[in-house]
Amino acid sequence: MTVMTETTQRRNTATGTGKQDGGTTPQVRRGDSTAPPETRGSTAVADVVVAKIAGMAAREIPEVHNLGGGMTRAFGAVRQRVPGGGSGVTQGVKVEVGERQAAVDLDVVVEYGAAIADTAADVRTNVINAVERMTGLEVVEVNIAVDDVHLPDEQEDEGESGQEGRRVA
Repeated sequence: MTVMTETTQRRNTATGTGKQDGGTTPQVRRGDSTAPPETRGSTAVADVVVAKIAGMAAREIPEVHNLGGGMTRAFGAVRQRVPGGGSGVTQGVKVEVGERQAAVDLDVVVEYGAAIADTAADVRTNVINAVERMTGLEVVEVNIAVDDVHLPDEQEDEGESGQEGRRVA
């Protein structure tokens, strides 16, 4: 009876010269053109890719006014004015990406009058569908924090309002 160490088993399995569990699964070798294309190599999806997809998918819902909390939106407005500062697509989006799964956290500002529970469900569905379709990752959860409600008469950015709203000149 031969006893193989874990290192020997890994090496033999990786090179296709042996079987780790004695099963009948075929070993895939480098340069083996008979293996299906989807098994030749690996794909890694970066966190920022998932964050961008999730941010765009959340913004597709009409009742979503913006993403990010108050300070995040303020820093995002400043960042967008700086050349090369970025587009802010990932503003208000946090993700955790594993090998096969992803989790998404969103900070959302909804339009006044929107049903928040329905809007959250629409955002969750759209984000899950977009991320799973584009990346092949399973989205295990989409957590949504509604940070604010945008009122129709609110200015988007006080810096653009000029003199309006200022108490002193």
